[in-house]
Amino acid sequence: MSAREVKSRIRHKVWSLLEERKVLGFPFRAFGRIPNFRGSERAANLLCSSEEFRLAGVVKVNPDSPQREVRRRCIEEGKTLIMPTPRLRRGFLLIDPKKVDDASKASSIGGAFRIGELVHPRSLPRIDLLVFGSVAVAPDGARIGKGEGYAELEYAILRRFGKISDETPIFTTVHPLQIVGKIPLEEFDVSLDAYFTPEMRFDAHGRKSRPPGVIWGLLPEEKLGEIPLLQELAAEDGIRVGRARP
Repeated sequence: MSAREVKSRIRHKVWSLLEERKVLGFPFRAFGRIPNFRGSERAANLLCSSEEFRLAGVVKVNPDSPQREVRRRCIEEGKTLIMPTPRLRRGFLLIDPKKVDDASKASSIGGAFRIGELVHPRSLPRIDLLVFGSVAVAPDGARIGKGEGYAELEYAILRRFGKISDETPIFTTVHPLQIVGKIPLEEFDVSLDAYFTPEMRFDAHGRKSRPPGVIWGLLPEEKLGEIPLLQELAAEDGIRVGRARP
């Protein structure tokens, strides 16, 4: 069985388990999502009590529901929040906490678009901490999302523009039922330094996977066609949309 097939099975098993055990938070659906879960705010607050978060001035957080409290805490505590737009189609939003009156509203996707500024990754400040959404995580730090690869592409783009390094810490928050024994890592995967449940922090003990940038030979053609930022980078590297890549 291929790594892709194993990941798909894990995803569906976790989604089913979360629904069966009735531990989902709003909108109470798991399949095809970064699932929200009961206790997600406690997990977020535990993450935000970490030394890494305390020292960070700029934090990138995914736009999904279970990490909304992390976004709110970033703004409330005066940290610059970087949020990728859905499917990366419009790049990244920068939310300046000094321009925010209501951190709760600004932490929503709609609020971030109203208050935030669309910024090309070239113009982003250097990022001190990355927070991903996850469907499943493993003790060695391997993670999987919804299966569309956007977290990995965000990471690759930010590495390409020098906004993060392979030492930038990467965190996520999950329900305990999202922790599995093992997840296969592929060349483009990005692993975690730690994950947080509502009860505790788990530090990853495996070898870090930190791709240095976009791996063109593994990028699906449709992703290249739908994300303008990737098209820009492809042009810089002499790769044409719609043409076979080496």
